[in-house]
Amino acid sequence: MHVSGARNTGLGLALLSAFAFGGSGVAAKPLIDLGFDPLQVVWMRVAGAALILLPVALRSRALPRQRPALVAGFGLLAITGCQALYFVAIARIPVGIAILVEFLGPALLLGWIRFVQRRPVTRAAALGVVLALAGMTCVVEVWSGLAFDALGLLYAFGAACCQVAYFVLADHGTAADDAPEPITVIAHGLAVGAVVLTAVAHPWTMDWSALGHQAALGDRDVPAVLLVGWIVLVSTVVAYLTGVLAVRTLSPQVAGVVAGLEAVVATVLAWVLLAEHLGSAQVVGGALVLAGALVAQTAAAPSHPAAPDALPAPEPTPV
Repeated sequence: MHVSGARNTGLGLALLSAFAFGGSGVAAKPLIDLGFDPLQVVWMRVAGAALILLPVALRSRALPRQRPALVAGFGLLAITGCQALYFVAIARIPVGIAILVEFLGPALLLGWIRFVQRRPVTRAAALGVVLALAGMTCVVEVWSGLAFDALGLLYAFGAACCQVAYFVLADHGTAADDAPEPITVIAHGLAVGAVVLTAVAHPWTMDWSALGHQAALGDRDVPAVLLVGWIVLVSTVVAYLTGVLAVRTLSPQVAGVVAGLEAVVATVLAWVLLAEHLGSAQVVGGALVLAGALVAQTAAAPSHPAAPDALPAPEPTPV
């Protein structure tokens, strides 16, 4: 009974994490439409979350000296790169399309394993890649010469590549006895991201008074500051914390599979709240992408026992 209860708790946490991550794009797009630059919205998200998790970073302030490459890579690629490229993408293409393109990440990870690490992959893994690529041709409607903004699709693909960095960095060194706590890596990664985004987003040029205005969420108006609070507290802090707890209760592999629901949540919320409808071919393609991501995620799972120390499988997006 105890094991079953813990597993149910873990599944609940993984579902909550997927829902929290999935709501980021729907909350961010009205802010972008209100006049904020996508990078400024990312800065508000990352800087706000970094401030909330600052006590965690201060408690483990030796980590950047001990693992400088891990902290820098996680902050620059897994957090800043993934979120920034995703938000820039949704400024040009629908949220559901952007998140589905980003979920090519697990399939791209297998390419990293096969061609960079030169490790063999299973037939099941290859099938996952084929499913994901076939699904993506439907999502972007290749037969019509790409139905969406090409630059927006390129940004979303860049987010997928950064998601690969998340997988690689999350698995790096997790088998060692001195593996860092996942939440400390996230806290320091957010701090690195806040510093970098401050330099590129120029938050001092923002129209801060716009946060007191109403933003259009579909056919309803909501306070802009409420949307900022959502992407900071729910889509970042709660999403990461519940993701960490889910991995500790379940396993990175199981939690990663559940995390695939993020794309479903993002697409459904965008459909309901933003009226961003997908065609039947795109729905079928999205299902194929998620099936391919699930197969790829399972096939690429690490062979060593990493549940106590591994970082959570993404959002991917971590977004």
